[in-house]
Amino acid sequence: MVVYVEVAHINKIEKIDKSSFEELFRTYFTGLCSFAKKYVQDLDIGKDIVHDVFVNMWDKRESIDTSKSIKSYLFTSVHNRCLNYIRDNKKFDQNEIDLERLNTAQNWEASDILVEIELEEKINKVLDSLPEKCREIFLMNRFEGLKYKEVAEKLDISIKTVETQMSKALKILRENLVEYLAMALLGIWYYLII
Repeated sequence: MVVYVEVAHINKIEKIDKSSFEELFRTYFTGLCSFAKKYVQDLDIGKDIVHDVFVNMWDKRESIDTSKSIKSYLFTSVHNRCLNYIRDNKKFDQNEIDLERLNTAQNWEASDILVEIELEEKINKVLDSLPEKCREIFLMNRFEGLKYKEVAEKLDISIKTVETQMSKALKILRENLVEYLAMALLGIWYYLII
């Protein structure tokens, strides 16, 4: 859950400046390099691709729509650059490429990341729709790690109010995410049986 806090915070960036760019780089660089390596089979080339994506992002920072998922933007950009790299560097015999592995393993990884991104966006949307006090209590408990008593003391409210608001938040999250989670599990199950 701690990762979500970082991502939620980063995805709330209104404008990409030097500070937010550095935070994005620190947060996503390693994961993007691993993602790229699965496509190009070489960590150094993967790092070069990720660097290029970040350089391009910095150059286009004024035109990037930060209301959309920045994580999605980064992974999609790396994915596309990896495919371009593979297409442009066909020095090796086409028969040497294990297309089956490339298609299934890479699609599974890409699918897994896209499911995670979609889930984060859905959770953010549901959290944003919570009543203000309910959202504040939920975030303090679940993402800051405060106990109900600590939340109550900080907000100068009763523990019973914290319990009620937490129940309300969890109910709303369950109601809004149950259909999505069921579809995600079906998608995962589909990939496992193929």
